[in-house]
Amino acid sequence: MSTVPEKLVLQAAFEREKAHPERIFLTQPVNGEAIDYSWGETMDQARRMAAHINSLGLPANSNIAMISKNCAHFIIAELAIWMAGHCTVALYPTLNAETVRYILDHSEAKLLFVGKLDDWEHMKEGVPEDMPKIALPLAPANDYETWDEVIARNEPISDEPVWPAGQRALICYTSGSTGKPKGVAHSFGSISAPAALQGRVLDINESDRALSYLPLAHVMERALLEAGSIYQGVHVFFAEELDTFLQDLRRARPTVFISVPRLWLKFQSGVFQKFPEKKLNLLLKIPIVNNIVRKKVLDGLGLSSVRIAASGSAPIPADLIRWYDKLGLHIMEGYGMTEDFAYSHMSTEGKRAPGTVGAPAEGVECRISEVGEIEIRSPGLMMGYYKAPELTAEVMTEDGFFKTGDRGVYEDGLLRITGRVKELFKTSKGKYVAPVPLENLLSADGLVEQCCVSGSGRPACYASLQLAEGLREEFDNPAFREKTDAQLEKLLAGVNSQVENYEQLQFLAIVRDQWQVENDFLTPTLKIKRNNIEAAYEPYLDEWYASRKKIIWQD
Repeated sequence: MSTVPEKLVLQAAFEREKAHPERIFLTQPVNGEAIDYSWGETMDQARRMAAHINSLGLPANSNIAMISKNCAHFIIAELAIWMAGHCTVALYPTLNAETVRYILDHSEAKLLFVGKLDDWEHMKEGVPEDMPKIALPLAPANDYETWDEVIARNEPISDEPVWPAGQRALICYTSGSTGKPKGVAHSFGSISAPAALQGRVLDINESDRALSYLPLAHVMERALLEAGSIYQGVHVFFAEELDTFLQDLRRARPTVFISVPRLWLKFQSGVFQKFPEKKLNLLLKIPIVNNIVRKKVLDGLGLSSVRIAASGSAPIPADLIRWYDKLGLHIMEGYGMTEDFAYSHMSTEGKRAPGTVGAPAEGVECRISEVGEIEIRSPGLMMGYYKAPELTAEVMTEDGFFKTGDRGVYEDGLLRITGRVKELFKTSKGKYVAPVPLENLLSADGLVEQCCVSGSGRPACYASLQLAEGLREEFDNPAFREKTDAQLEKLLAGVNSQVENYEQLQFLAIVRDQWQVENDFLTPTLKIKRNNIEAAYEPYLDEWYASRKKIIWQD
């Protein structure tokens, strides 16, 4: 689909620069102090870096890499790369050296910007010694030329380059939950259309504020926050560290807040630590008092100014959405993929229902194939997988629809995702099971932070699960286990009462391991790596099934 906005993202940035040079665009905390960058300052620095990149004599539309956590100069560097007519390749700041090496080699990156990082010592082993490098202002200690040195000696470019809508603007390497990462190539057209359209639909404007903390290397933050803020003029704040997150959130007082289910669950868990669940539910039912309580809870979370709340990246339990509804915070669940620049389906105030991801967004066509797979044609559709035309052909239909790999159904015009096509597994009884609906039922319980339903080739399904943060320290406490066993047995019975006989779970296994990006249990976007989790607990399964226990604690 060729829905291209009147102005592409770079032209939207030039327009902001001319119209509101003094308006603050980016706010970066450094050692607790906030540094503001106006549109004029942002674009001046980008223009100076673009002049430097132009002086390097790189081939047209070269790939230039960035490795950095979210920070103001991630966005400024990307603008500079675009001004110079090149393509950005942003690497997740949590990758190991082997994956860094693979992506830099596969993309044939000509230059690397090194930014804010926690573990550069290990990552840099994957960077070729002879690759030119520039250190962004918050980079770890190094001997590379610095951003400030480069822009100090370069005059800013004075023109406003216009590149074709079909020109490659960025490559986003998928998180690689299975196999090698694939480079999803997007054009200026496919990154511009979603950003322009979503702002118009949601009425996001210059009075809005947002906090950037989900990885900018992923398209969700790139589309909704970076490109979206350029079009709509949103004031973007950054988080300094995990420990300062609440402080950073309160500084930003966001009016637009986009998160992932895991964090929405953590927020709820934090509330329950201060307000016992039964007491809170009772207070929310009392007229007048409920408004005071809602405000107090949202103020405590730093979310009292939020007018648009959204969740993406993974399914969010329907009961969790209903709980936030009671607080007056209406979470809009959306659905998008790297391949469609996170632009596919979105909920709105008038079209939302817990457990669904909304209706097709403006300009999006969607259909369900004969095998139940969601197929999409979107203005944000990728150019294809970089240097992999055969892989691109595999995921495209003859008439131009992208085969998402997700299964879904429409209910009253709203899409409900029922799992991945390839995640279906067959028990020894010969019945196929979709794990995601079962996982959603389990994750709705406050005891459970994450879970994985498995059972391929076994007589019945089972779930491995990680306890919610704050409970894990009690893992070996006998009294805690006894109390938790009773609660989880009740949860197990409740889940099994809602599903078909062949989908019922034989047991829940509470695992000792913490599922993290660093130990390869989660992708950088916090999705579970199903194959890795299943492989980790495979050695225990014979014993677990033979025990006939309903609740099992990992030794």
